[in-house]
Amino acid sequence: MELEKGRGFKSGYVGIIGKPNVGKSTFMNSVLNFKLAAISPKPQTTRHKILGILTGRNYQILFLDTPGIMDRPKHELDRWMVRRAMEALEEADLILMMTEPYPPEDIDIHIVEEIKEREKPAILAINKVDLVRKPELLPIIDEYSKLYEFKEIIPVSILKAINFDELLKAIIEYLPEGEPFYPEDMITDRPERFVVQEILREKVFQFYGEEIPYTTAVEIEEFIEKSEKHGGKDYIRATIHVERPSQKAIIIGKGGQAIKRLGIHARREIELFLGRPVHLELWVKVSEKWRKNLRFIREIGY
Repeated sequence: MELEKGRGFKSGYVGIIGKPNVGKSTFMNSVLNFKLAAISPKPQTTRHKILGILTGRNYQILFLDTPGIMDRPKHELDRWMVRRAMEALEEADLILMMTEPYPPEDIDIHIVEEIKEREKPAILAINKVDLVRKPELLPIIDEYSKLYEFKEIIPVSILKAINFDELLKAIIEYLPEGEPFYPEDMITDRPERFVVQEILREKVFQFYGEEIPYTTAVEIEEFIEKSEKHGGKDYIRATIHVERPSQKAIIIGKGGQAIKRLGIHARREIELFLGRPVHLELWVKVSEKWRKNLRFIREIGY
């Protein structure tokens, strides 16, 4: 693809903002056609601010996927996540707020107030509209239109591909003109080990219930490409941190069956992503109250 650089080329940062579990990461993964961020039906799956790059012939969109904004952060990790979302608001040329097809809650109103303070152009995407009837949607659109002068309010369903193209067109329309920031074949600035970490975190959210996913952190301790010691396979050693011994026992499971299942499914997806065979080694470690320890949070790559 040859880029049409120069006058008329559009490029800029789009901060994807919203409360937890409204489809922010699902949207970015879908628009990139690449699973960059961990997704699950559970809220607060996203913990990082993640750059996703979409390049077309006459545009380059730099999406900033963010953790869901909470009104009452409980731990240092929660506060760290909210700060990442606020950073994206500051960095964005255009804000994409995502919500669900229900009347605005206090947290939605708080997010709109944060957008107002920055006086930046914003698009509102009301996701999951396949779950409601059109007559129910119209008063919700009206309520949001009274809160802020959004450039567009677009009802969408990311999973059902309803108005997906319309949303992308609107984003491109309101981007500023400018040259591309990154090479056209680049999807993210994150290294392979970050995507591997996200795959492992997603599997933890997928296979474990209740509080377990929220009390775990995944750290990639070693990543050796084509390790001679392991028959030319990539060698990946990862540690799953938990806060209590009882959680460690749940992660491992009876006779190690739970962590074995996690490892099998994660390795398959990692190999698909890397395009190479992988030797995956998983460890579980108790790191008490790690969510309250900012130094630890930074040390493991947040």
